[in-house]
Amino acid sequence: MSKSEYVYHRIIVWLVFVILALPLVATLFYALATRWVATILPDGLTLKWLIQLWSDPRFLVALWHSLLICLGSLLFSLLLVLPTMFVIAYYFPKLDAVMNILILLPFAIPPVVSSVGLLQLYSSPPLMLTGTPWILIGCYFTIALPFIYRAIANNMQAINLRELIDAAHLLGASTWQAALLVVLPNLRKGATIAVLLSFSFLIGEFVFANLLVGTSYETLQVYLYNVRNSSGHFSSALVISYFVVVLLVTWLANTLNRERG
Repeated sequence: MSKSEYVYHRIIVWLVFVILALPLVATLFYALATRWVATILPDGLTLKWLIQLWSDPRFLVALWHSLLICLGSLLFSLLLVLPTMFVIAYYFPKLDAVMNILILLPFAIPPVVSSVGLLQLYSSPPLMLTGTPWILIGCYFTIALPFIYRAIANNMQAINLRELIDAAHLLGASTWQAALLVVLPNLRKGATIAVLLSFSFLIGEFVFANLLVGTSYETLQVYLYNVRNSSGHFSSALVISYFVVVLLVTWLANTLNRERG
């Protein structure tokens, strides 16, 4: 690549970045604006809306609920999916085609339809789970499954799982020792990508949270929906805070991943 082509590509990348960042920057300015009605720029800047948001106990509880449900769902997904994927990849590789079809099922049924069925199933004994975080953890597990399975499956193909296990066998390790001590560390990057993709999607999920739990266990998106008519500046501050939380979680995961690498 010539120098002029390199410069041209860099300019294109920066233009795309600026265009994608414009809505976020506009939302940030509106969250910091004292008043912004008929002018190109706001009349003044203030931290009033952000301070009001982060001083609201209801917002802090909703944020904590969202983090607990998302992280709990992802932990449950990893604990269940990783051993299952290892067994399929090593012992039953022909089942991978079946799994590729099964993991698409959560996207085949609209969330509204799923919610109606879940309300009928879990609104009466013996399992009354509606209005509790447990039903959301189950729903979020099905949503995260395609992201987790696909990312880790690609990682397994890249590391050549069977050759790693066979090499560990030659050194005297059992199959499950090889899985824990050799394969699992090599799946760290795939698992990190899967968790970050799933987390960014789950923390913004609204339909299941609103229909199955609502204000009984208010999450961040339900809170945003309930306060949408209070103030545009306040809602913008909430959107920016939501973006910052996702950014911090992503940065923390990448930092931990680099340190362990």
